[in-house]
Amino acid sequence: MIRRAMILAVALVGVAAAGGVAVPAANAAQMPPEFADAHGLTVIDQPAWADGSERTFTFTVGTEEVPAYPVMPGQVSGEHVVMVTLPERYDGGTEYPVHYTLHGGGDYPNAVWLRDVVEDATAGEPVITVAPNGGGRGWYTDWVYPGALGVQNWETFHLEQLIPFIDANLATIDAREGRAISGHSMGGLGAFGYAERRPDLFSYVGSFSGGLDLLNQEMRAAVLGSTQLAAYGTPTVALDAVFGTPIWPFDGTWNRLSPAQHVDSLRGMGVALYVGNGGDLTVNPVQAVVEHRARVMALVTSDYLDAAGIPYDFLDYGDGSSWAPGCTGKHAQLPCLRADMHHFVSLIMDDLEHP
Repeated sequence: MIRRAMILAVALVGVAAAGGVAVPAANAAQMPPEFADAHGLTVIDQPAWADGSERTFTFTVGTEEVPAYPVMPGQVSGEHVVMVTLPERYDGGTEYPVHYTLHGGGDYPNAVWLRDVVEDATAGEPVITVAPNGGGRGWYTDWVYPGALGVQNWETFHLEQLIPFIDANLATIDAREGRAISGHSMGGLGAFGYAERRPDLFSYVGSFSGGLDLLNQEMRAAVLGSTQLAAYGTPTVALDAVFGTPIWPFDGTWNRLSPAQHVDSLRGMGVALYVGNGGDLTVNPVQAVVEHRARVMALVTSDYLDAAGIPYDFLDYGDGSSWAPGCTGKHAQLPCLRADMHHFVSLIMDDLEHP
């Protein structure tokens, strides 16, 4: 069971195809905004440009909601890197909508691939994009049994602290009409969960191959596997650390936080699902199978949306041949994710309040 869970977790949790840590650009001609402590967040490192475009910067904060966490290479426990991409010609006066996008498991908020995808998709668009640290295995929830690590309140950190912190330090439209959220794989679970539990905060939600069904036994296996794999952060944690015991009748948290079955609160919100079918299962079979399973969970979610009478966009692009050049329908495949982000940005910019 554990061996199977670990194999599934390596892919289903959502390692991005072209990850990496962004490096601040040297000798930037224009300084990024300067941030002040607010809403329980302490600024550890002020914003610094991530590249020469002077649109994307990273900054680092500390929070008592996640004071320490399992780290991957390049991370410091208790220090949370956040990546922000500004609209072109941002001047600190005009107020812009904010799109929060959540990374997958085993990935970084300041991954080079994510920075490039966001900058490309938002070129010329009047929107701020924020990618927060979700940990290698944070799962975008307040953990049930965090153990010796101390509290792992990722949801509280993001929704109660980071969102008002961004609104306090940048020129934003501080209202649900000016806010959207999306995520890839583990981040898709987080995006839908956040939107469902706090519909007052967001007016649009998107999942890019998200693990949306926590009642699905393979999804549960992936979560359990991620707790045991050092690739998702050290130290590893107990099997029941995140959502508690996954076995009936003790699996109440898994059931309560499963996005697929709790879509009713998305009524009145824009909703978009993106997924492939894995394409040729003999090519990159692990990522192919994982995307196929993500599609199964997207179909379950769409059934619940249909039953609730909630309109949504379902971009089921199969083997990817008609979706984007180089996309073959695999999980965490950069050409697919680039097309997902482009399409989602076009949707939210038709819906969000913006200048």
